[in-house]
Amino acid sequence: MKRLEPGSEIDGFLVGECIHQGSMADIYRVRYASGAADPGFPMVMKVPRMAEGDGAENIVSFEVEHQILPALSGPHVPRFVAAGDLERLPYLVMEYVPGRTLEDWLERPGRLPVEEVLGLGVALAHAVHSLHQQNTVHLDLKPANVLVREDGNVVLLDFGLSCHAHYPDLLAEELRRAVGSPAWMAPEQVVGVRGDPRSDVFAIGVMLYQLLTGELPFGAPVTAGGLRQRLWMEPPPPRRYRAELPAWLQEVVLRCLAPEAAQRYPSAAHLAFDLQHPQQVRVSARGERTQGVGAWALFKRWVRAAGMQYEPSPPPERQIAEVPIVMVAVPHQDVSDAALYSLREAAGRSLGTRPGARLACVTVISPGATSSVSERKSETSVHRRYLTQLRQWAQPLEQPGHQTSCHVLESGDVAQALIDYARGNRVGVIVMGAATHGLKTQRFVATVPIKVAMEAPCTVILVKQALPFEQLATPAP
Repeated sequence: MKRLEPGSEIDGFLVGECIHQGSMADIYRVRYASGAADPGFPMVMKVPRMAEGDGAENIVSFEVEHQILPALSGPHVPRFVAAGDLERLPYLVMEYVPGRTLEDWLERPGRLPVEEVLGLGVALAHAVHSLHQQNTVHLDLKPANVLVREDGNVVLLDFGLSCHAHYPDLLAEELRRAVGSPAWMAPEQVVGVRGDPRSDVFAIGVMLYQLLTGELPFGAPVTAGGLRQRLWMEPPPPRRYRAELPAWLQEVVLRCLAPEAAQRYPSAAHLAFDLQHPQQVRVSARGERTQGVGAWALFKRWVRAAGMQYEPSPPPERQIAEVPIVMVAVPHQDVSDAALYSLREAAGRSLGTRPGARLACVTVISPGATSSVSERKSETSVHRRYLTQLRQWAQPLEQPGHQTSCHVLESGDVAQALIDYARGNRVGVIVMGAATHGLKTQRFVATVPIKVAMEAPCTVILVKQALPFEQLATPAP
């Protein structure tokens, strides 16, 4: 197929300049020729390449994107406008999103500041989590497909290799081989398993590794044997290239790159949480290393990988819903022991039904909250005191398979602080005490639990104190 000429008209779209010539598609600026309402945003037309010598995956990936893009919504994907007939002229018209891809950051001279990489990583993880919540796994995340807006938010591009749980997987059905970009492809993709959201977590780990070190963790393999090495290999520790990197950050990156999906973060939201709260990351020997693992360890991994059976994944939405970030709002004043006990029991039940879920214990203190003149001189000591209390309360909830962290927020508006925390950390479930006001009062006063329940971006579980503590003090007959 020859390239489109600027000025030509196709199905009511006026074709402009070609702004990208790729191996699988060309992209042109377009606008409505006449008579159609302005959509309110600039548009581009994506036309797959189908010249002699182009692979079959070009047209198959067009069909996949044509199938998936209209089903996606939100700020992290381009808005879909129209599609052309495959038999006459295949094309996709979508929103043109201004910004820079991650390739621009990688092309900068010198090493990027850690704080800048963290900001990019959090924005990318949030965008990927939003995609997974729509039952779609990207499966071709790489710097060229990650666009960063001027406001720092990330938009994901190119869904030609993606997999949607509610649509046929055309790539798996028609090509029946591993497809993707070799440098960023997860181990399970290498053996043909598609649809696991943790494959995208692996790709995020590769990009974080690149941004921090300037190197690809597994190189750029061109053979099937080279690709299969990542089923058991572990990349050189990032601190080998950049000794000043904090151990917690290396721990996070290498966890993303674990060869087995179950050893990675269970969702992109969990990854973003650790990037935002480094003080809560538990650093193992993996985070401290500056040299790779020994030959014996690699041999054992090779043996394990050789006998591993890869199973199809459940739908992404269900898979990430089973491992939410559970936030429990713990009051620090005017609360009884019975209420605190009831709250802890409810939090434990929420975790018990969700293996792999993360627990974030949060308390909100007023600005300048102190109990003594000396403490007013040290904000750190105030936070340390409340943090210690929170950790003591949460200690019985510590259990294998779950991560627990504690956070002290400072705000004059308790409800809004909890809502903002839940939204910013992609919390899936909030557990908090029910209001103690009577029903008549609640009609006129927006209590903290009611406001959170009305405005929170997730499920809210209100816990009513219903424990017969008075019986504990009753002597046995």
